[in-house]
Amino acid sequence: MAGNPIILGTLLAALAALAFGVTAPFIQRLGAGVGPFTTAALLYLGAAIGAYSPPGRGATRREARVGLRHLPRLFAIAFFGAALAPTLFAWGLQRVPATYGSLLLNGEAVFTVILAALIHHEHIGRRVGLAVALMFVGGAVTVLGASSSGTFGLLGALAVISAVFSWALDNVLTRPFAELDPATVVRVKAVFGVLLTGALALGMGEARPSGLRLAGLLACGATGYGISLRLYILAQRRIGAGRTGSVFAVAPFVGALCALLLGDEPGGATTASAAALFVAGLVLHLTERHGHEHRHEVIEHDHAHSHDDGHHDHTHDEAPPDVHAHPHRHEARLHQHPHGPDAHHGHRHEWPAQDQRRP
Repeated sequence: MAGNPIILGTLLAALAALAFGVTAPFIQRLGAGVGPFTTAALLYLGAAIGAYSPPGRGATRREARVGLRHLPRLFAIAFFGAALAPTLFAWGLQRVPATYGSLLLNGEAVFTVILAALIHHEHIGRRVGLAVALMFVGGAVTVLGASSSGTFGLLGALAVISAVFSWALDNVLTRPFAELDPATVVRVKAVFGVLLTGALALGMGEARPSGLRLAGLLACGATGYGISLRLYILAQRRIGAGRTGSVFAVAPFVGALCALLLGDEPGGATTASAAALFVAGLVLHLTERHGHEHRHEVIEHDHAHSHDDGHHDHTHDEAPPDVHAHPHRHEARLHQHPHGPDAHHGHRHEWPAQDQRRP
């Protein structure tokens, strides 16, 4: 508890962003001539493959299980995040330059922070609020740049924005699942997404991709939608939906850089201005520290935990391994330490709340 728990969550979110961002320009190229529903289905089939993990050994449970009661919400996040969003994204990427399409992904951070505050009451301080404002302006500049390429460029940009809003809603709906086994969450979501988009692809009579394109889209899905989502959920577990979405804003820069390396035309002053605004917002997020006296109410839940974090002091008949999962109870307590909006720190804040801001 002496350190800053936001650091590990930030690193996990940054790795998730790296895994996702690098796939954007490849999806644009591999998806050319492939229907959007087929593209989405292949991406999430790849995600299911990327989320595979061998069965665990031993009797100790290390992660909380996904149960039947979770299926309705999982179906909802599959619709928004594994069907609607990737379909809009695939359609939009065919109508805007890859650099613009990648930078527009920053809108996901803005939408996620706002939705997390509205739905989960996650704290937004002055620093996070300013970062969101800068990213919003950067997104607006990017849309104007894309519209200069004509009507189809504008429609493509709006499709990508709609996709990132759908992904942001998916992020916030996924937040209660951050304490469950992330591999299982990704697999169930991916399977639902494949069934939805695959059925639509068949119904629309979309053409089947060649073997090389099929393999490439599966690889993009395994990396950018399977491995990335597992890392994203682990980050949400530590720093909440809003801040994870904010750090995930690294992804568009990775995608834009890859697009430029693959030969995409630079966007000139418009792209540079948008990128500068996004970088400023990201720096504000990454330098955030938060700590103040707060009260924990009595809570009972089931999630992966260890007994060296200052919050889990219940006893066991036999000494557990470092990380394990089981239903357990927290008693009420009042203390002070650096923290993020994780499962144990969903308390409300008065405006302005206490923030520790350090360079």
